[in-house]
Amino acid sequence: ALMKAPLLIGCDIRNMDSDTFEILSNKEVIAVNQDALGVQGKKIKKNEDDTEVWAGPLMGNQTAVILWNRSSQLANITVQWTDLGLPANAPVRVRDLWQHADLSGLQTGYLSATVEPHAVRMYTFAR
Repeated sequence: ALMKAPLLIGCDIRNMDSDTFEILSNKEVIAVNQDALGVQGKKIKKNEDDTEVWAGPLMGNQTAVILWNRSSQLANITVQWTDLGLPANAPVRVRDLWQHADLSGLQTGYLSATVEPHAVRMYTFAR
């Protein structure tokens, strides 16, 4: 979704399980893909433990952020505001797109999350 590529389904939709359907029909993730600004995200940080942080701008002074665990082990991934080009002390409203929930209060400085092996956590940041 962050790459703004066409969204294609590569499975037989007649036999799709509920988890796959939930992933493919997540309206918040689709909104990132369809954002009118149309700017692709990019890798902004690659860590030695095979984790990455990707980010891209969205309309309305927002940023989409992905914490990607490419390893086969559970990983804690941190993104610093300065990695995103934000002032370290900027208050940011963070929304978890998979949980469909805002993190409580305004976040400042960094965001850390535990990410399952071969999985991602996806957020929008609003300033």
